[in-house]
Amino acid sequence: MRQVFYMIGAFLMVTSIISCGRKETPVNNTPLVDVVEVVDINGTGSTTFTGRTKSASEVNLAFRVSGQIESVLVKEGDHVSKGQVVAIMDSRDYEVQLAATQAEYEQIKADAERVMALYEEGSTTASNNDKARYGLEQITQKLANHRNQLADTRLRSSIDGYVQSKFHEAGETVGAGMPVLSVFGRNGTEVEINISASDFANIEKFTSFSCRFDVTGDTAYPLSIVRVSQEANSSQLYTVRLRFTGDIDHKKITPGMTTIVYAEIRNIENSGIVNVPSSAVLNANGKTQVFVYDEATGMVSARGVSVLTVNRDGTMQVDQGLKAGEKVVASGIHHIQDGQKVTLLQRPSSSNVGGLL
Repeated sequence: MRQVFYMIGAFLMVTSIISCGRKETPVNNTPLVDVVEVVDINGTGSTTFTGRTKSASEVNLAFRVSGQIESVLVKEGDHVSKGQVVAIMDSRDYEVQLAATQAEYEQIKADAERVMALYEEGSTTASNNDKARYGLEQITQKLANHRNQLADTRLRSSIDGYVQSKFHEAGETVGAGMPVLSVFGRNGTEVEINISASDFANIEKFTSFSCRFDVTGDTAYPLSIVRVSQEANSSQLYTVRLRFTGDIDHKKITPGMTTIVYAEIRNIENSGIVNVPSSAVLNANGKTQVFVYDEATGMVSARGVSVLTVNRDGTMQVDQGLKAGEKVVASGIHHIQDGQKVTLLQRPSSSNVGGLL
C-alpha cells in the first residue's frame, strides 16, 4: 500500500513539473476585420449600360404609297444590292389612275396648244394664253406624280447589304411610310444604348465610352458619340448611337450583338467625393457611419458620413466624413465597436497563394 502512495505522489510531482514548464498561448479576442483604402473619384464617376450593335447604314425600307403587298421577294439574311426590287405592291389602282391622268393630259395639252397658237397670231387675249399655259403645267406635274406613284409600287433597296427583319408579308395592306423590311450594310458597325432622362440632361459630362464583348474577352473598344435622340421612347429613355474609334474584327463583332458599354462621367463640382464599398457603411441608431482604422493604434473609430449616391458597381459615393487615403473596415463591421482594437485579415501574398505557407 505504501508503494502505491509513493507512485501516486511521484506521478503528481512529474505532472506539476511539466505543467510549470509549458507556456500558455494567449488567446486573441480582438475581432478579425478586413479594411480597404478610401478612393478619391477626382471629380469623375463611371457607369455602365447594356448596348446592342447596329449597322451604321441600317435602314427601314417602306413603300411611298399605300396598298396591299403583292409579294415580298427576299427573306431575312438575304443579300440585296442597291436598287434591287425587294417587294411589290398591287398596282391596279395606280395603273387606272395613271391612264385617266394620261387621257386628261392629252386633252388639256391639245387645247392649250391651240390657245397659245391663237395668241401668237394675235387672235386671243394674254389672259387666255396664261390660263392655257398654267393649265398645261399643272396637268404635266399631275401626270408626273401619278407615274411616280405607279413606280413606287415596286420597293427597292437603298443600300447594299443584308435583310435583317421582315415586318410584313404578301397580302397585308400597309400605309405609306410603314416599314416593310429592315436592311443593314456591311460598311460599318455602331453601338446603340438607351440612357435615362438624368443622363440625357448631363450628356455633355460624359467624357469617354468603351465596350467589351464576351467573344473578344477583356478587349476594350473605345467609342465616341455619333448622335443622341432628342425625344424619349415609350420607356422614357433616350437613344444614343456610338461609333468605334478604332479597328474591330468584323467577323466576330456583327450587328445584333449584346455588349456592355462603360462610360466615364466628369463632375467637377463633386471634388472631394470618395468611393467606399457598400459593405463598409452601417446604419446605426438612425445615423450613417463607417469604422475608420488607425494603423498606429490598431483601433477603429466610428465616424458619421453622408452618402451621395450608390454606384452600379456596389460602391457608394460619400461626400462628407471621409477623405482619400483613409482606411475603413469593409467586412466585420457588425462585430466591432467604437474605440475597439481589431486584428486585420491577412491577405495571401503572390508567393503564398492560398495562404498555405
